[in-house]
Amino acid sequence: MAERSTAAVDVADNSGDEPLTAQADQSTADGVAKNRERVTDIDEAQGSGGTEGPEKASPPELHSGHKLARRYRLEECVTRLDGFSSWRAVDEKLRRAVGVHILPADHARARSVLAAARSSALLGDPRFVQVLDAVEENDVVYVVHEWLPDATELTTLLASGPLEVYDAYQMVTQVSAAMAAAHREGLAHLRLNPNAVLRTSSGQWRIRGLAVNAALRGISSDTPQRTDTEAIGALLYAALTQRWPYESDAYGLSGLPKDVGLIAPDQVRAGVHRGLSELAMRALANDGATASRHESACTTPEELVKAIGEMPRIRPPEPSFTAPPDYQRTTYQQGTYGRQTRPGVTQQMPTPPPPLQSRTGKALKWAVSALLIAALGLGSWQLADALMDQGGPSGDSEQTQPTDEDAGDKPGAPLKQIPVDSVREFTPSGSGIQEDEVQLAIDGQSDTAWITPQYKGYANFGNLPQRRDGSGLILDLGSVKSVSQMNISMYRSGQTAEVLAADADASDPSSLSDFSQSVVKLSTAGSSIEVDLKKPIRTRYVLIHITKLPQDGSANQFRGGISEVRILGGNQQS
Repeated sequence: MAERSTAAVDVADNSGDEPLTAQADQSTADGVAKNRERVTDIDEAQGSGGTEGPEKASPPELHSGHKLARRYRLEECVTRLDGFSSWRAVDEKLRRAVGVHILPADHARARSVLAAARSSALLGDPRFVQVLDAVEENDVVYVVHEWLPDATELTTLLASGPLEVYDAYQMVTQVSAAMAAAHREGLAHLRLNPNAVLRTSSGQWRIRGLAVNAALRGISSDTPQRTDTEAIGALLYAALTQRWPYESDAYGLSGLPKDVGLIAPDQVRAGVHRGLSELAMRALANDGATASRHESACTTPEELVKAIGEMPRIRPPEPSFTAPPDYQRTTYQQGTYGRQTRPGVTQQMPTPPPPLQSRTGKALKWAVSALLIAALGLGSWQLADALMDQGGPSGDSEQTQPTDEDAGDKPGAPLKQIPVDSVREFTPSGSGIQEDEVQLAIDGQSDTAWITPQYKGYANFGNLPQRRDGSGLILDLGSVKSVSQMNISMYRSGQTAEVLAADADASDPSSLSDFSQSVVKLSTAGSSIEVDLKKPIRTRYVLIHITKLPQDGSANQFRGGISEVRILGGNQQS
């Protein structure tokens, strides 16, 4: 697929040195590297890295309170730069905060901004800040995008120090996968920097700026995949070291010492994860900059995703629990309430009687003794009765030991997790959706998920003919197992779903008719589906079938998915 150098929605200030919070959903000048040199907004205004010269068009005269399309009320201008302005606004129709980029319709980049915004909106990937509208009216062009009040810029996170190893691993994994998906659709970012990467309160990493930010500045690249890959390497380098991997300072981070070249993160700071350090160098390597001890350079986000997949997975840290304080015995003095004591005179506490020496204690001892005598008598009688029962035929005295299989199917037997051998997308029409992400539903991590694209107009997958039977996931347990419980975490509440199982003798089922055992009837699910079967079922294949999706940001957009699936049973053998 030919690469296309469009780039993403973002907001910028004039300096690039003062980090702005994600609550304003805005981005500073990013310093996208070309030949390891920082490109500033001043350079861009002079045409550096762009396809066009300085703009003569002036930004529209707008003010706080101005409305666009009698719907978007401008609240605060966060940027004025190079003929365009960016605002925090309110969508009065849907009663939500949004961000808006505005430039004159006769601006030399107006057409390319509109095209880039519409291309980004068609991608519909939830890992990117979504473009909501792109309009030309009344001599202005404006682009409306999501507002993320619960997200924090990577710039802000790095202000207090480097990221923890697991957080850095999650950041580079999610950002690389998102950019690989964007490049498969022909979209590039070209201004991927710490201000454009956000972490939400749920721990998900999102990228703002796909398709419009570079178009606003007229930035292009002959090698957009290489540019974005190197930018991801710079993000990982900064996350590991709290240093910018170039000589210039940027985003509140100090650059590398001059005349030392590009040195590995584990040489900049002690304790850096060796695998992530090498990954950053492979992504940053350009024109032979890779050290000899590193493997070949990664030149595309797809290659970076593959390299991450070949690394040993980094597990989240174990939660730490604070021990409760030692129990403090209270000092209670009997009979001193309201009594006046003279200074210097110590009250003598009466000595309590020894344990069980009071009248209540003696009565308790006699009661316990009586109960023990009665228990001994009853036990002796039961033992004698059992011995007499053994005097019958010899065949009756043989004890049959339960097998593992019998124990596993017995009610009350301990359940074990059944590993999922493989997972594939349920595609009755032969048309897949996100087939390369199905493994995210069984990777043991609740912050990753198999997510559908965004459908418009209809909750039943856009009412598309190829989605007439919906979608979902088919789980292959490897062999026939006895399934007792299922814990299914949904990507979002409100999905209409059911759980089905194939017969024990089924082989490679692919249609709804192949799943004859109903486990959970079709209904609207919450954030999870909990299955606890009174009688285990024998099956190898389980289908989580989704027919309708919940709303995604507006009443006309729909998206769903599955975050994690866990299956338990007593019998692990077929």
